[in-house]
Amino acid sequence: MLKNISNLGDAALYCDFGNEVNKEVNSLVIRYFKTLKLKKIDGINNLTPSYNKLIISYDLKRTNYKNIKKIIENITIDQKENLSSNKIEIPVCCDETLSLDIKRLEKKLNLNRDKIFDNFFAKEYFCYMTGFIAGMPFLGDLDDKMRAKRLETPRVKVPKGSVGLTEQFANIYTFESPGGWNIIGNSPLRIFNSKKEKKPNLINPGDTVVFKKINIDQYNEYNE
Repeated sequence: MLKNISNLGDAALYCDFGNEVNKEVNSLVIRYFKTLKLKKIDGINNLTPSYNKLIISYDLKRTNYKNIKKIIENITIDQKENLSSNKIEIPVCCDETLSLDIKRLEKKLNLNRDKIFDNFFAKEYFCYMTGFIAGMPFLGDLDDKMRAKRLETPRVKVPKGSVGLTEQFANIYTFESPGGWNIIGNSPLRIFNSKKEKKPNLINPGDTVVFKKINIDQYNEYNE
């Protein structure tokens, strides 16, 4: 449930759903996000969902904190209705040239690489949020035996398309970026496309993702 609504700067408010990070809490965040988006409330100009928070930005020339807070407090959210979402298949190549941290993961997880890959590709993943860099999806939840901490020294450059693991999440780097996630492979798909103004993200909060293992030849075919 929504725990608290508070002011955030001059033109935004902060909806707090608690400190837990799980699918149930995040699904509620997404329900509020989608309901508010559909209602197209006058003055709201941006909605930013995260694991367990929702930031609502608004235009002070058209509305104010008091009005938006009242709308949220009185909004009706159907918690039983199934969330509309997409199931998306993402090809990933785990060739040793692309699986940059597999040796580290073998040591940290005490699993051989075949078992790591089997575990990784056997699951369906839920998109909690996108962010950090444009369109980057945060996908949960990894099994307990697959959870590793970030790199002690982050990379200055993580290649675009890299698929990483950290704690309970997997992600996909949509651009070359600094980062400290454990890189298990690389996807040739374009996860974020700024030219698609209405739908730039391939993966959105609430979507389900399955990863499909491909070999290096198949990977290269995507990039030809």
